[in-house]
Amino acid sequence: MQWLVNIRLVNDEPTTPTSTGPETAPESAPDPSDTLVRRSHTLTTATGPIRYTSESGTVVLRADELKDDVWRGRKPVAEVAVTAYTLDDADPRERPVTFAFNGGPGSSSLWLHMGLLGPRRVEMGDAGDLLPPPYDLVDNPETLLATSDLVFIDPVSTGLSRVVSGGKPKDFHGFTADIESVGEVIRTWVTRENRWLSPKFVAGESYGTTRAAAMAQHLQEKLGMYLNGLMMISSVLDFGTANFEHGNDRAHALYLPFYAATAHFHGQHGDRPLREVLDEAEEYAARDYPWALSRGNRLTDAERAEAVTRLAGLTGLSEDYVDRADLRIEHWRFFGELLRERGMTVGRLDSRFTGLAASRIAENMDADPAMDAITGPYSATFQHYLGAELGVTSEQVFHAISEDVGRDWSFKEFENSAVYVIDRLARAMRQNPHLSVHFAYGYYDGATPYFCAMDDVARLAPALLPRLEHHFYESGHMTYVHQPTRVQQSADLAEFVLRHSGHAQRESSTAEQA
Repeated sequence: MQWLVNIRLVNDEPTTPTSTGPETAPESAPDPSDTLVRRSHTLTTATGPIRYTSESGTVVLRADELKDDVWRGRKPVAEVAVTAYTLDDADPRERPVTFAFNGGPGSSSLWLHMGLLGPRRVEMGDAGDLLPPPYDLVDNPETLLATSDLVFIDPVSTGLSRVVSGGKPKDFHGFTADIESVGEVIRTWVTRENRWLSPKFVAGESYGTTRAAAMAQHLQEKLGMYLNGLMMISSVLDFGTANFEHGNDRAHALYLPFYAATAHFHGQHGDRPLREVLDEAEEYAARDYPWALSRGNRLTDAERAEAVTRLAGLTGLSEDYVDRADLRIEHWRFFGELLRERGMTVGRLDSRFTGLAASRIAENMDADPAMDAITGPYSATFQHYLGAELGVTSEQVFHAISEDVGRDWSFKEFENSAVYVIDRLARAMRQNPHLSVHFAYGYYDGATPYFCAMDDVARLAPALLPRLEHHFYESGHMTYVHQPTRVQQSADLAEFVLRHSGHAQRESSTAEQA
C-alpha cells in the first residue's frame, strides 16, 4: 500500500468534512478532512520565556487506490491524531524536530507527551506518595521543546486515531503496516512544514523503540530521510530476552539484575548500596547463572545448593521457593511472590510501586499496581489539556492504551521466531554514519529490564559503539514518573539533541580544519 497524507491547517477552529469526489470515497460517506487546531502559547524555562505554537487534531491518511491496474485517486483510510509544537520565529534550517511515540503495541503517545517531553505535564506524585484525583496540570520548564520542536503521533486505533468509516483497523495493526503509516505521517509533516533540512530525531518508548529502530531504516531507505538521532527509552529490540517459555533460560538470567534492584528497593539487602547489589547480580547473570541453568539435572547437589543460596540472596525470595522453581524465576510470579507475606504485589512497569494482593495464595498478581497508579492521572489530565488548552474536542473515546490493538497485532514478519530489530538498527547506522542512539534505562523496569536491553545492544558491531550512549536511572519503565529522574533525563536528552543536531558538528569540523 502506498501512503499519502492530505493535510490542511486551520486557525483555532477545526475544519468540517468536505467531499473530494466519488473516486476517493463512497457516495454515501463524506470524504474526511484534517482537523488541526492552532494556538499560541508562552512558557517560562530556566533560560527565559519561549513562545511556541501548538497544532493538534487529526490528519487524514490516504493510500493510492488501484482498480484493474488503473489509478483511482487517493483513498482516505485513516484519521491520525497528532500534536505538534514549534518554536515561534525559529530558523527551520537550524531548528531540530523530534517525532515521538510510545509503544504497546496499542499505546497512544500521551505518556511521553505529558510525562517527559511536552511543555505541560501531569503532576501525580510518586510511589508511596500518590496524589488523589483530580490531578494537576503544570508547566514543564524542562521540556525538550526548549531545544527541539516536537511532534507526537498516536498510531491508528490509539488515542483519537481511527480508520475511516468502512475501514478495517486490522490493516494497520501489524509490524510493517504500523511503520509505514507512522512513517508517512512523519514524511508529510516534514514536507508540509518545509523541514527536510532540519536536524531530525525520533523518540520512542517501550515498543516505540522497536518501532523507532525499524523506522530509522524505513525513513532512510524508502523515503531518503536521514536522521540525526534516536532516543530509545526503556528499549526492547529482541523479544527473545523476555520470553520465559519453551526452555528459554536466557530470559531468567537477564531478568536477575531487575529482581535484585527490586529486592533492594523493598529492603531485602539491608544497607548495601544499590550499585554494589547490581554489580553482583550482573556478574552472576552474565556467567555463573547461565552455566548453572544449562547444566539442568547434571548439577551436583553442592552446585545446586550454591545456586539456590545465591539466587535467594539476590532476589529476596526464600531458598525454598527458588529450589521449587528449579532455579528459574518467572517475572509474573516474582511480582506476586516478593512481598507475599505482607499481602502485597510489586509493579511490573515500575517495581517501586506496590498494591494489595487480590489473593495471598494466587500464583500471579491480578493487576499491575504501577499501571493502576499511572493510568488515571495521565488519561484524565491529557484529555482535559486536549480540550481546554489545545482546543481539540471530539466525541471519540480516547484510548490511552487499546487492548484491541494488542489482541489484533500481527508479527507475521517474524513467524516462528522472536521479534528482532537489532539488524535493522545496525543497517540504519551503517547506512548513515551520523546516526547516533541514546539509550535510557530504569533499574526498576520489569517490562523491558535494563539488563535485557543491554544484552540486545551487545549484539551491535563494535564499530558502532562510539555512536551509542547509555543512561541509567533509579526509576521504572516510565522513567520520568520519578521526579529526580525526570529532571536529569530531560537535561540528558536536550544535551544529546544539541550535540547531534548536525550544525554544531559541522562548525566543530570546520574549526578543526581551520
